[in-house]
Formats: sequence, structure tokens, C-alpha cells
Amino acid sequence: MEYRIVDGAEHIRPEEVERLLKTTYWAGKRSLEQIEASMRNSCCYGVFPAEENRLIGFARVITDHATAYYLCDVIIDGAYRRQGLGKALVSHIVSLPEYAALRGFLFTRDAHGLYEKFGFETVNGRAMIKSPDRA
Repeated sequence: MEYRIVDGAEHIRPEEVERLLKTTYWAGKRSLEQIEASMRNSCCYGVFPAEENRLIGFARVITDHATAYYLCDVIIDGAYRRQGLGKALVSHIVSLPEYAALRGFLFTRDAHGLYEKFGFETVNGRAMIKSPDRA
């Protein structure tokens, strides 16, 4: 499948993010207002089919841009899973230069295998940490 990853909340409709997050155990009850506020205060990334404007994947990063980032709300539309889009999205984010020297954090109940491929290590069951890249 051909797809594109876009950076920036201004390119992603909050209603589409709400549609995706409603299917999750961690954010299924968030209001549209909460989603809009979270997007305004985060670095957002969206996955779209190459020739369409329908959001099929989303993630956001909360960071101080100096020491750490928190990767959260990583979601791929159920109809598009198992096509490598989650891997592509996480790979895109962790390879960005603005995060390379920062410690990465995330929480997951069931996707440890995905994040381990990108250098995250499990701590206390659900928490995962990625050490900063060393030059």
C-alpha cells in the first residue's frame, strides 16, 4: 500500500483522530475538546493513503525538546493494520533529528514487540524507555 506520513497538527483533522482513538482502550472516552487540546500541545503525525485525505494512522509526541519525549496515541485504523504502517509511523518519528538526542518514553499494554524494534526497552511491564542515540 502506498501511503504518506505528514507532520503537524494543522494537516490533521481532530474529528478523524477522534474516530481512530474511539477504538482504543486508552483513549476511547476522550472528548473532541480534549483531543483538540492535546493536538495543539503536541507534535502530531498522521498516516494517509497516498492519494486520499482520509486519516488511517496517528501518533503524537510530547516533548521539552531538550531531554525527553513521550510517544503516545499511536494508532492505525483497524482496516489497515498488518501492512507495516505502524512500523513505518514509529520509524518515521524515532528517526527525526529533533528526537535523536532525547530519551524516549511510552506506555503500552500489548505492543512491546513493535517498540522493541526501535530501541525501546520494557521497564515495569507497560513502561518502555529508549536511550538517546549516541554520536
